[in-house]
Amino acid sequence: MNDLLDLTGATPLPLDTLVVNLLLCIALNTLLAWFYTRYGRSFSNRSKFASNLPILSLVILLVISVVKSSLALSLGLVGALSIVRFRTAIKEPEELVYLFLAIALGLGLGADQRLPTLVAFAVILAYLFLRTTFTPRPTQNNLFFNLTAPDNEATFTQLNQVLIKHVKTADLRRLDHSNNFLQAGYLIHCPDDDTLSRLMDDLKAQFPGAEFGFVQQDNSLGV
Repeated sequence: MNDLLDLTGATPLPLDTLVVNLLLCIALNTLLAWFYTRYGRSFSNRSKFASNLPILSLVILLVISVVKSSLALSLGLVGALSIVRFRTAIKEPEELVYLFLAIALGLGLGADQRLPTLVAFAVILAYLFLRTTFTPRPTQNNLFFNLTAPDNEATFTQLNQVLIKHVKTADLRRLDHSNNFLQAGYLIHCPDDDTLSRLMDDLKAQFPGAEFGFVQQDNSLGV
């Protein structure tokens, strides 16, 4: 009866088990970060985002490893999380998928479920690889392009030459001039992400003081 009422007693955490789980977590999340950087399709800085995945997973692993041995600690964790509010915006659904996968790795290894975690991770990563390999990247079609740049005699001509070099079509929809600045809006057809990246690099080089952005139906990208 005393054992049942003793909620504060915690089973000592074996350090050798914890170290093995931590090392395995680092290895799996390093692979996950590389995979996301290599095969991810989000417009955000994938390498910067991926560098946070191992840290997130390690923190989850440590928390689960500590609280699993004590009911009191588990209840305390529930109370702590009930008052924590995370307000970091997740801009793209793909980022949320990889965040949950990193959390799942931490949960599984923290609960000492190594083999099920390894099997599930391998299956999920294989599925993501096959989906990425056999599903063509969506074409960047019907992008709305807006640019604001210092105006001179050759700005408009130079802008048209840059667009023609990279995109299939560029339909002028808006052209304004105010306070020595040119504002232009186009509806462009960009065949793929690589072409869009080259177009952005060319615009940065040709118009160093300009501000521009690309807007699609569900995605936005701006500089």
